[in-house]
Amino acid sequence: MKRAWKGYLLIAPMLAGFLLFYVVPFGQVVWDSLSQGTGKSQLFVGLENYLSLFKDGSMVKSLLTTFKFTIVVVLGHLILGTILALAMNKKRPGVNIFRTILIIPWLLPDVVVALLFKWIFNANYGVFNNILIRLGILEKNQAWLSTGFAFTILAAVCIWKGYALIMVNMMAGFQSVPEDVYEAAKLDGANPVQTFFRITVPMIKPVISTAVILDTVWWFKHYTIIKLLTDGGPNNTTATVSISIYKEAFSYHNYGVAAAGAGVVFVICWLISKIMRRAMDQNA
Repeated sequence: MKRAWKGYLLIAPMLAGFLLFYVVPFGQVVWDSLSQGTGKSQLFVGLENYLSLFKDGSMVKSLLTTFKFTIVVVLGHLILGTILALAMNKKRPGVNIFRTILIIPWLLPDVVVALLFKWIFNANYGVFNNILIRLGILEKNQAWLSTGFAFTILAAVCIWKGYALIMVNMMAGFQSVPEDVYEAAKLDGANPVQTFFRITVPMIKPVISTAVILDTVWWFKHYTIIKLLTDGGPNNTTATVSISIYKEAFSYHNYGVAAAGAGVVFVICWLISKIMRRAMDQNA
């Protein structure tokens, strides 16, 4: 019994932190999503907040925008991260310096990245306009973040910010494949493309699936860069579900509806991870 109590005492701080920072907030969000009002005036309304999410169609539109944004960004990460991982996986002079440089975007805070690119694409004094005018491509400044290019710019910025997660994981996966396997494939006459898709990818599939699932869930619920760069504009073309939830809570003061939106995002992220994991396991 004494040993058991010692064990409970050792895990007590971690358990207390888990309850305080995870279980209690989660329970509060669930309660808020099933009620209206705040504080003592909260009234239980059941699923009314969840139903009101989809009445005017704005939440459905923001969800579709979120899926589109997530697919584009994650595919960009996967393609760019894999190409750079293949390039950086070779033993060449100075390769460690390039590896460090390529990880820098991932290390920068989201706020810094958003403000940096907001300055670059500024309509009045942005570097991007200045370069295009000097090259003769533009005649006058353009407000890029207020045009139809806003979604493309946002996706490109987010791809630049997050490709390093895939790159690092892919490099770790590549280095885990024994050299003997590559030598045997070479002796059998396999070319580099066949070796990559028939040997490397199947052997590092657990690494790929984990990285892609984490990347997908992270960018599906991403908020900071979108908020600071476009704030969902123009005309809600970049209004993802996170932006919609924020506006419901802090612009319209519909805290119950915002909590219901957070619940929907939680369920979707959980389903994404389950579906992607099952799909990866079936193809293993």
